[in-house]
Amino acid sequence: MKKRFFVVAAIIISSQLQAQLVPILPEQDSSGNLLDEVVFTANKYSNKTSLTGKVLTVVSRQQLERSGGKDLSQILTEQAGIYINGANSNPGKDKSLYLRGARVDHTLITIDGVPVYDASGIGGNFDIRNMAIDNIERIEILKGSQSTLYGSDAIAGVINIITKKITDKKLNASGILSYGSNQTFRTNAGVSGKNKMMDYNVGYTFLNTKGINEAISNNSLIAFDKDGYRQNSVQAGLGIKAGQHIRIQPYIRYNKLDGALDQGAFTDELDYTYQQKSMQAGVRNEFGFGKLKFYLLYNYNNINRKYIDDSTKSRNGFDIYSRGNYKGREHFLDAYVYVPLKNSVKLTAGVDYRNSNSDQEYLSISSYGPYSSKYAKDSLHQNQLGLYAALNLVTNSGFSFETGTRLNIHSEYGNHEVFNFNPSFLIHKKWKLFANFSSAYRTPSLYQLFSEYGNKNLRPEVAITTEGGLQYFSTNNKITARAVIFNRNVKDVIFFYFNSSTFQSQYINQDKQKDHGIELEASWLLSKNTTLKAFYNYVSGEITTKQGSKDTTYFNLLRRPKNNFGVTIGSQVYERLYISSNLQAVGERKDAYSDAQTFQTINTKLKSYTLWDVYAEYSFLKKKLKVFADLRNITNSKYTEASGFNTLGFNVYTGIRFTF
Repeated sequence: MKKRFFVVAAIIISSQLQAQLVPILPEQDSSGNLLDEVVFTANKYSNKTSLTGKVLTVVSRQQLERSGGKDLSQILTEQAGIYINGANSNPGKDKSLYLRGARVDHTLITIDGVPVYDASGIGGNFDIRNMAIDNIERIEILKGSQSTLYGSDAIAGVINIITKKITDKKLNASGILSYGSNQTFRTNAGVSGKNKMMDYNVGYTFLNTKGINEAISNNSLIAFDKDGYRQNSVQAGLGIKAGQHIRIQPYIRYNKLDGALDQGAFTDELDYTYQQKSMQAGVRNEFGFGKLKFYLLYNYNNINRKYIDDSTKSRNGFDIYSRGNYKGREHFLDAYVYVPLKNSVKLTAGVDYRNSNSDQEYLSISSYGPYSSKYAKDSLHQNQLGLYAALNLVTNSGFSFETGTRLNIHSEYGNHEVFNFNPSFLIHKKWKLFANFSSAYRTPSLYQLFSEYGNKNLRPEVAITTEGGLQYFSTNNKITARAVIFNRNVKDVIFFYFNSSTFQSQYINQDKQKDHGIELEASWLLSKNTTLKAFYNYVSGEITTKQGSKDTTYFNLLRRPKNNFGVTIGSQVYERLYISSNLQAVGERKDAYSDAQTFQTINTKLKSYTLWDVYAEYSFLKKKLKVFADLRNITNSKYTEASGFNTLGFNVYTGIRFTF
């Protein structure tokens, strides 16, 4: 029965910057010039935003600290072009990240520039719940195809999570304590320090919440419970100055999630739990040889997920008992050089290697009898080698041009090439015209290649993206604005094919996906200490698939709004008091879910909704101690993010943050 449910669910799934524009506030960088802001993600080396034509958004550390009780998904979904389904649902519910309306597995997550994948997952995408917000220094969101420098999955863009950095003090301590709705308790403590030869940074975060009842229950005769969630996160980094031009940075990150689940849409469950452990460990080495810089990165990513449904309290699902254990491991090595050939020409060239494997085991016992499946790393494994190069030309006239290419060599499907062309023109340091024409790809996951539904003949999903836009910077950045239009075509989309006659299923390359949209964002420094920000984005898309012998085209961006709007006003009222207010309006969305009783696909429409949040903080002891309050969904708006699941009503969090 569980197998049949998976088939139905897979069919449904198969069918379906703001921050950078914020003027500088008193506690931020005093340079006051966003054109000269230094970023890393666009080129894989430190570069000014004025010297790249890529669409890049930065979420600063100050913005993260002024997020009160929010988690990473809630912060990201407030940025232009991003919508995360589940961000305002039960804290432990999965968070589906859609960048420019693209599929979840078409956005690459990197941590400190290193791609992180889940080798045990069906799609392979990294779970952003594995990063605690208190361990993050800043976030760089790079939109558009980026496979030239970053490889697989960077079809819609790259979200680079940059971990907390070292202070200039010999010893620095920081932390947070907060409590709020649904008995949510959060604490973080960290220490860092630096001397002439070495620096260090250690942080620990604990989050515990009783949560809400995840699924809406249609059966009033069956008791329902709150689905709690707990998170423990540890991060440690060390920096060693081994020579005048040599820096070695080993690190380790560990995260453990424990939570309760419900069976699915409108199906409550009292004893369905999961545990997820993730660990990333590695080293980042930087070597200087005159103007040339050489980077050598190694990262090991290990994820272990366990699901247990002991249906003795309630049998609302399909099993009397079920257990799933999914382990994924990946080694990633990246070696590249940055070479300024001339003052106006810079070259990045490198080679990266990925080795992935997985162990997966599943057992279920139902009224239909037992069912089990088991796959070992000997059969679930793949290797990839990437050779890439990018050239960046900058002229005194304001014209810049970036171009690059990558050759991906895969152990199953062979070779695949991608490219990018990215011209831009800066006019009077106020207007920046830019365009991007690029290709990208997504590698089939281990599950799609080698499981019982696997197909070793799968090809990579391939995308062509075209985008263009205009960015404006007024004097002293009092007004900044950006408008972008994009078009994305994906072919060989991996489709879960189910033969209704034979009941056989297999992953195949079949569909074509076409998406397009616009993004508008602006900020205005109303006064010395008050900023107004706003964004609007529109996205639409359709898939072309075969039904019988004919091609059928239809809108398929399920759970993703065509229209999304947000506005934020923040003010340093006086030296100690800061207040901000955020309003976000999410448009109508289409959705589809599987009926637990009939196994039929139910198509539905989700209504639009508006969320209003207010945040305030008051500082003491020369801003070393801050007391904050975060009021979210003040109007107690009733809305749905996913059919059959509850969302958070009015919720409030208060706490203190300190730095000594």
